[in-house]
Amino acid sequence: MTTYLLDWAGLLIRWLHLVAGIAWIGASFYFVWLDNHLRPPADPSLADPGIAGELWAVHGGGFYRSQKYRVAPAVLPATLHWFYWEAYTTWLSGFALLSLLYLFRAEAYLIDPEVLPLTKPAAVAIALAALVATWLVYDGLCRSPLQRRPAALLTVLALAIAGLAWGLCHLFSGRGAFMLFGSSLGTLMVANVLFVIIPGQRELVHAKQAGREPDAAPGLRGKQRSVHNTYFTLPVVFVMISNHYAMTYGARHNWLVLIAMSVAGACIRAWFVARHRPASARRLATAAPAVVGGLTVVAVIVALSPWAGGNAARSAALPVTAAAVPTGAAPLRAQVEHIIAERCVPCHAANPTEPGFNAPPNGLMFETMDEVAAHLSQVQEQLTAHAMPLGNLTHMTDAERTAVLTWISHEVRP
Repeated sequence: MTTYLLDWAGLLIRWLHLVAGIAWIGASFYFVWLDNHLRPPADPSLADPGIAGELWAVHGGGFYRSQKYRVAPAVLPATLHWFYWEAYTTWLSGFALLSLLYLFRAEAYLIDPEVLPLTKPAAVAIALAALVATWLVYDGLCRSPLQRRPAALLTVLALAIAGLAWGLCHLFSGRGAFMLFGSSLGTLMVANVLFVIIPGQRELVHAKQAGREPDAAPGLRGKQRSVHNTYFTLPVVFVMISNHYAMTYGARHNWLVLIAMSVAGACIRAWFVARHRPASARRLATAAPAVVGGLTVVAVIVALSPWAGGNAARSAALPVTAAAVPTGAAPLRAQVEHIIAERCVPCHAANPTEPGFNAPPNGLMFETMDEVAAHLSQVQEQLTAHAMPLGNLTHMTDAERTAVLTWISHEVRP
């Protein structure tokens, strides 16, 4: 019953996280788009002199006119809409989900003894420290003299984030490392909202309420962090869906995959931002980020492909002995049937016996060899990437993994 209720808790929190994330990302994308489409008022003589630009749009059967002030209007309106609960709800639900799945069940989802034999308390402590340390380093860099040199700042931040990916992938399981990387970037994004963007906006409002001339500096700092957030978005979304694809987090050099896909996501987002600029400001170079992002994705696809070695490189290093892999189809099948019963069926059964599992992962049951044979490609991918068994809870040996992969190669041979 406890496992069943935890499954429902995970489902509902994941649902909330997805809905809040859509709202937050949607608002972020819209305002970046809006900023890049603002134009000088059509009739300057009728416009407020404090207006920096305006935008006309049609949507949902009506016309809209949006205006942005250089700093603040002369008089604040009676109703002022804020955008921050979407960000806070996304992070709170995301942290709850991280805690429920990856910290509470660190032995299955976070720790990989083949990467580093961490204890559960140590893994949880390092994971939480990584979230905090990532923000402190990022915020420190943004407040350093580099803030006056945007290109240099972005270069240093990119190197620091790449270092984060490398470090996490050398501490945790591939799946856990990817999720912690995304959580760290998500923490940067929401911390930007909480500690920089919203305080800057409140300062503008308080200045107007007190009759003081607003200082533009807090707004400019908030704008810088908002721009950073928009480039973090696609790498975070990639991480959110990567746990469905063991070929990424289970790759031999998974940290390179994570860095490359993050670069691709940031480049693709940069291309969209560039496309929002006035037609007169667009150049051939506008397409450069899209080309770089696209080529990066293609490079990852080729690098992980079976014909290029890809993830098969992990299984190639596994020991193969006569005792581990018997000759003949019948003896090998019998050995594999025993291995699957011992190492896979505890989770992949109609009624799992492995603690913490209320239902077979992804609905896959391997209680008979026919059920295994129906999903050979999936089993091969998960075993090759060392993604299954989760956290090697059932203690599958390298020799057993080799035997199953050898049997699969015979089964799928034309």
